[in-house]
Amino acid sequence: MFNVNDVRNDFPMIKNHPDLIYFDNGATTYKPQVVIDAITKFYTDYTSNVERGDYETAIQADRAYEEARKCVATLIHSEQKEVVFLSNITAALNQIAYGLSKKLNKGDVILTSKSEHASNLLPWYRLKDNLGVEIKYVNVDDVGRIDIDDFKNQCDENVKVVTFASVTNVLGTNQPVKELTKIAHDNGAIVVIDAAQAIGHQPIDVKDLDVDFLCFSSHKMCGPDGVGVLYGKYNLLDEMDPLLLGGGMNARFTSDGKVVLKDAPHKFEAGTPNIEGVIGLSAACKYLMDLGLDNIHAYEKELRGYMKEKFKELDNVIVYNLENESGPITFNVKDVFAQDAAGYLAANHIAVRSGNHCAKILHEIIGTDQSVRASLYFYNTKEEVDYFVEKVKEINLESAIGIFF
Repeated sequence: MFNVNDVRNDFPMIKNHPDLIYFDNGATTYKPQVVIDAITKFYTDYTSNVERGDYETAIQADRAYEEARKCVATLIHSEQKEVVFLSNITAALNQIAYGLSKKLNKGDVILTSKSEHASNLLPWYRLKDNLGVEIKYVNVDDVGRIDIDDFKNQCDENVKVVTFASVTNVLGTNQPVKELTKIAHDNGAIVVIDAAQAIGHQPIDVKDLDVDFLCFSSHKMCGPDGVGVLYGKYNLLDEMDPLLLGGGMNARFTSDGKVVLKDAPHKFEAGTPNIEGVIGLSAACKYLMDLGLDNIHAYEKELRGYMKEKFKELDNVIVYNLENESGPITFNVKDVFAQDAAGYLAANHIAVRSGNHCAKILHEIIGTDQSVRASLYFYNTKEEVDYFVEKVKEINLESAIGIFF
C-alpha cells in the first residue's frame, strides 16, 4: 500500500494550495507532476503533428502517441487497436450512439437507468427522435443499484443496446457489470459502459467483463483535460462509421466523392488530435499502474468508510447513499439549499460540488434534484475528512445565509 503523504507530494495543486480540501474529484482530478512534465517535454523537446511527418521530432511524436494507446490498452486489458482517442467521454458516447444507429430500427429498445449522466442519455434520446427507437429504464433501488430481476425481465429480444455507468456519478453505485453483460449478451444486446467514475479508482478488465464498448475521460484519472477514450471490440469498431470526417482518418479520396477510410482506431480520429493531452494521459496511466489500482481502490474504500462513520454522527444532514462502499457521499443539509451549503464549505476552504450533477432525472429516484457531492480520491486524508465533517456539522440556515452578508 502506498503512503498517502508521499503521494500528496506528487501533486503541485496540493503543495500550492495547502489550505484547500479538494473533495470535487468526481468532477475532475488533480494532475501529478509526472503528467505535467510529460506535456511540457512534448512542447519543449519534440513538438510536431502526428502521422504527418518523416522528420526526427515528428517520428518521436508518433511513437509517443502510439505508446499512449498501448499504455491505455494495458490499463484496461484490451488490444491496442481497440483504443480510440477522442476529446472526452461525451464525444465517445456520441460516437457510439451514432455508430450503432445503422443497426437500429423503429421499435428497437435502448435499456438504461434513471441514474445516468446526461452524456449517456441524450445521444440515445436523439436516436429516439430520429429513428423511433424506444428508451426504457430498468428499476433501481434507492442508491441506484440495478434490480437484476427487473433487468432480466426487460432484457428481451427487442433490446438492442444496454447502456449504464459502471459507477454512477451521484450515488457512486458499483453496478454488477459482468453479470449484467452476460444477461444482455444472452439476449443479443450490445453493452455500452460509461466508466468515467470507475477509471483510475479500481482495476478494469474489459476482456473479463466482456463489454462491447467502454469509455472514459482522461481528466478524471489524473490526466489532462480534452482527452477521452473509447474502447470497442474490434469487430464492432471495424463496421462502425465515424461521426467526424476529415484529415488523418482517411486513406484516400477522389474527386468523384469516393472515400477510403483508414482502419480502426484511426478512422475515428479526424483532424489534429490533442497530442499533448494523449501523451499526458499516457503518463497518468503509468503513474496509476505504478501505485496499483488495487491499492488505490482499497485506500479509497477505507477512507470512504471512515467518512461514512463520521456522517452517522450528524443529525443535520440527509445522506442519499451512505451505505455504498465507494464513490462520493451525496447529501443535503436539512432546510439549507445545496448551493448555500456548498458555499459555506467553500468559505471554509473545502471544494465540493452542488446541483444536479448532470443527472437530471435522478430526482425520480432520490426525491431531490439538488444535492451536495463530496467525492474522494487517493490523495485525500482522514484529517481532511475530520475537518470537513466538522464544518458540515456547523451548517444551518443561519450560517449558510450568513456567508453572503
